[in-house]
Amino acid sequence: AGGETAGKINEYFVKVLYFRRLQYMASVSRIRQSFKNSTVALALFTVNLILQFYSRKIFLDYLGAEVLGLNTTASNLLQFLNLAELGISSAVGFTLYRPLACDDYDTVSEVVSLQRHLYRRIAFFIIGCSAVLMCFFPWIFAKITLPLWYAYAAFVVFLISALLGYFVNYKQVVLTANQQEYKVQYSYKSIMILKVLVQVYALKNFDSGYVCWLVCEVLFAILGSLSLSRTTAKAAPYLRKSSKKFDELKKQYADFTIKIKQLFFHKISGFVLTQTSPLIIYAYISLTEVALYDNYMLMILGVMSLTNAIFNGLDASIGNLVSTEKTDRIMSIFEELFSLRFFYASVLCFAIYLYASDFVTFWIGPEYLLSDSTLSIMVAILFLNIIRTSAGAFLYAYQLVYDIWAPIAEATINLGLSLLLGYFYGLNGILTGVLISIVLIPVLWKAYFAFRKGFRRPFGIYIRTLVKHVLLTAIAMWVFSYVRICVPVPSAQSMFGLLSEGVISMTIFSLFLGALLYFTNSGLKLFVNRLIKR
Repeated sequence: AGGETAGKINEYFVKVLYFRRLQYMASVSRIRQSFKNSTVALALFTVNLILQFYSRKIFLDYLGAEVLGLNTTASNLLQFLNLAELGISSAVGFTLYRPLACDDYDTVSEVVSLQRHLYRRIAFFIIGCSAVLMCFFPWIFAKITLPLWYAYAAFVVFLISALLGYFVNYKQVVLTANQQEYKVQYSYKSIMILKVLVQVYALKNFDSGYVCWLVCEVLFAILGSLSLSRTTAKAAPYLRKSSKKFDELKKQYADFTIKIKQLFFHKISGFVLTQTSPLIIYAYISLTEVALYDNYMLMILGVMSLTNAIFNGLDASIGNLVSTEKTDRIMSIFEELFSLRFFYASVLCFAIYLYASDFVTFWIGPEYLLSDSTLSIMVAILFLNIIRTSAGAFLYAYQLVYDIWAPIAEATINLGLSLLLGYFYGLNGILTGVLISIVLIPVLWKAYFAFRKGFRRPFGIYIRTLVKHVLLTAIAMWVFSYVRICVPVPSAQSMFGLLSEGVISMTIFSLFLGALLYFTNSGLKLFVNRLIKR
């Protein structure tokens, strides 16, 4: 009996050690995949960002601000129709975390088949709504001085690109959920980089440059979709069309349908935040003002794209983490990511605040400058949008999206205050409405929701962490600004000089802020120590 008991105890410890080994291997795999995702995305982002700034200048030089504003407005109108997507891709993403972790490929194929059925229906709905919307273009674009066919052509081109996502590109969600976002990046984004180069060449060398620009937009969207489809087929050969019918799949994955309905409201909030501001600016001011705003937004979106390149590759790893680890471990990772995002956001936003106006002057000319107050509000919005995702990524991993009142409240506050304040204070009023809505819902409520329902830890932990980071960052900015005043630096006389000054200054600032965060036992210290160990 004693020998039998000893054997069972030994078997138990063997299983425990085996489980711990699997946990360690999963942790190493998450780190390796996250690093690969971030590295590939960052490299392609850098190339694409440089081309975007260059191509924007060429576009303005050859076509003017009104055409650029028209493109932005047409794109925003299409994004409104894309609300019909309902957040299906997000629901599919976090539904696939567990079956992919368990190699349950039958479930993966069934979920993607359900997504295919839904996307086909949505695509035809968007086509019908687009046909109706275009009937109202003479009234929507009544203020433009351009030929009306410009608006129709731009909208149709953007519509074709969007529809490819519903008919061809939808399977990429499997790569993203399986921590292989880098394959999406190099198979699709590299084609988009080539597209920008060809468009620049067409604008500079052909009289009908805008027509060539639109043709390239369609052709390269098709090429990118085919490349991505081929990459997905190679990386996920187990994907196959399910023999089950749509109604059967919908009934089998009833929870999936519920998540879609909940995510629809969150998608509305995101649309109102990112897409309605240009439309309100156009309604209150002009397409030219939309173009001025859009020039600054190119910088803002560049930073957000950089953020996505660095951090979006972690989302699938967070989903895997939540599925396999205990709360203490999850909380430790959250603290690291929050501190890292806060540090990253502080450095980049401070750099934009200091150097954005000079950059625009050297880039496209002083006639495209916005006021310092407008820049300050835009930088504040950017900062909050970066740190808000610290809690948001974990909420999606926990599938905590049933707080549908929150996105409704955010969209209502955003749109209501933007319309009200915009009427009295113009562009600054519109942006202030956006800022207030972000503070109240994504920054405060979402973090509270994550701590109470996900981590199941007191919300005071988050508040203390946030206040500590804000105070340390404020101290670092005050010291840096004081030293900058005491040690005056000659103004840059060229774009290269400005970039050199910015890199040197922000390197010094980031080292100072990083030291403050590291030696006050923030999550940044945990992150740095982890890198050293790895």
